Amino acid sequence: MNEALPDEWDIELTPENNILDLKLRDLWHYRDLLVLLVRRDFVSFYKQTILGPLWFFIQPLFTTIIYTFIFGNLADIPVDHLPQPLFYLAGITTWNYFSDCLTKTSTVFTTNASLFGKVYFPRLIVPLSIVVSNLIRFGIQMVLFLLMMAFYALKGANVHPNLFWLLFPVLLLLMAMLGLGLGMIVSALTTKYRDLSFLLAFGIQLMMYLTTVIYPLSYVKAKYPHYQWLVEYNPMTSIIEAFRFGFLGRGTFTMVSLAVTATITTVILLAGIIIFNRVERTFIDTV
Repeated sequence: MNEALPDEWDIELTPENNILDLKLRDLWHYRDLLVLLVRRDFVSFYKQTILGPLWFFIQPLFTTIIYTFIFGNLADIPVDHLPQPLFYLAGITTWNYFSDCLTKTSTVFTTNASLFGKVYFPRLIVPLSIVVSNLIRFGIQMVLFLLMMAFYALKGANVHPNLFWLLFPVLLLLMAMLGLGLGMIVSALTTKYRDLSFLLAFGIQLMMYLTTVIYPLSYVKAKYPHYQWLVEYNPMTSIIEAFRFGFLGRGTFTMVSLAVTATITTVILLAGIIIFNRVERTFIDTV
């Protein structure tokens, strides 16, 4: 008589898990769900809209026009001898991706409480789907940026791309990691402290003014040397400066500053994952 074979399970749920267990194997097992969530986010955004994906062009284009008028003309802030619209669009494109990842990830627990309470799947799939779906918007805005860059280059403007543009995948990864890590930390904290969601709404706008979106780092160093550390130590500053330096040839960029940003970003991401994994065990009782 053959002995009964032990049951084999694809996934085993246990009451206690190590907070350092990132469940990467489960994430790969549920990769189809990741694709479905990305598709859901993309379709729901365009549902019942007339212009559809054109909104991804309209928003940065009009923002660039406003920034050029206010900060470039009225305030007369220098832009490292670059064409003003191109300078602002570079900052807007990179900042939008980071801020979208942060703000949308920060509400993961509250907006998906009903889904999390019904069925098991790796909760980390949801914030990851937000980061991936935002890549679509970022890609469309990058096309707009490259078209504008080509336009000014053909006009003979002071635009000089160099080999540092090859760092673009690294910069994109750092933006995603930073937005994901900060977003998961805020999302975990908002399960108990709802005030943080209101604080983030205007806090991210204030943070933008401490980043080199509307002014170059060289301008801060020259005019406000005592306060330059507020901007220089902002992780997004070195990312934006490196982005401008690689694609436009202008910017205060060093590999050391980028390495520091990468270190800070990695720490924030790991802290975000650990806090997220810890809170997702019991958040359904507090949301």
